[in-house]
Amino acid sequence: MSRWTRLATMLLIVTTACSSGSKNAEKTDGDYRQEVVSGMHALLLNDLADLATAARNLQTAAPETEGRGWSVTEDASAITVMKTAWVSARAAYERAEGAIAPLFPDFDAAIDARYDDFLAVLGPSGDADLFDGSGVTGMHAVERILYSDVTPERVVEFEATLPGYVTAHFPSAEAEADAFKNQLCDRFVTDTQALYNAWQLATNYDLPATYGGLIALMNEQREKVDKASTDEEESRYAQHTMHDIRDNLAGTEAAYALFRPWLRSKVSATDAAQDGPAVDDAIQSGLEGLSTLYTSVSGDAIPETPATWSSETPTAADLATPFGILYSSVRDAVDPNIPGSIVSQMNNAARLLGFPQFAEEP
Repeated sequence: MSRWTRLATMLLIVTTACSSGSKNAEKTDGDYRQEVVSGMHALLLNDLADLATAARNLQTAAPETEGRGWSVTEDASAITVMKTAWVSARAAYERAEGAIAPLFPDFDAAIDARYDDFLAVLGPSGDADLFDGSGVTGMHAVERILYSDVTPERVVEFEATLPGYVTAHFPSAEAEADAFKNQLCDRFVTDTQALYNAWQLATNYDLPATYGGLIALMNEQREKVDKASTDEEESRYAQHTMHDIRDNLAGTEAAYALFRPWLRSKVSATDAAQDGPAVDDAIQSGLEGLSTLYTSVSGDAIPETPATWSSETPTAADLATPFGILYSSVRDAVDPNIPGSIVSQMNNAARLLGFPQFAEEP
């Protein structure tokens, strides 16, 4: 399902709910809550179905070689299909990430943790076998191998400093090609299908935690951009991180749309500037502004970071670069300490809905 189809569907839901007048006035918080729970369940079930399907497609496309590893010429078509499937899986997960990660942290780690996250747990011994289904797993483990032929040298240099580091490469022998397909990819398929199954059964989940995950994901947009300056970004092998944060935003927009009728029912007789409609309008304006910003950046990669970049004391010259403009604009849009930012307004919405508010970790 395309981003625009998803948003159009959510807009139809919101428009129908907001135009029902007296009928909405009769709804209780419990009625609104149940509508959001049901809508969120259906929305994310679609994303997780897309994720599981893409993982299966990737495994199916992985070449079965005889007496050799992968060949950039003989297996070119299969490699292209695998990369297309990986991009589809990545997009599906990034749309669902905000709501899913706080509810299923173990699945989130197995599917979406970075190489350095795994090594921090595994220790200096690391994971000597990159192709099996244990140790380092998930979509970035697959990405690290699948895009090893185009990984930027600066990313390789960063990872080489990590205790337990092993150089990524295409399968160089039949056994490695077989393990990639039937162990690493099979683990990816198993985990994504298990996550889909778990969400399918989660009909009475923690809604405040889900909403909190959306706020946290918006707050993390700044970190996701800044990590590109240290080559620690998420999709660093495929250079796909700009696309990631666009999908994060699209997923947040679609999920937040489910809360809008409930939020807009919170009308104040004393302070209209702080009631539901005003807060919702501010959030919508912020999300639209961020979407416009992301659209203005060309390509799937974060813009190149200036060599002298410092997120703590950036120079005026560095802030004037495409990366600096992106970073400072995202920072201003999502910093919870800036009044009127998306995150501060989503916290206002949380207060009106009776949810805990997001706070940055010290």
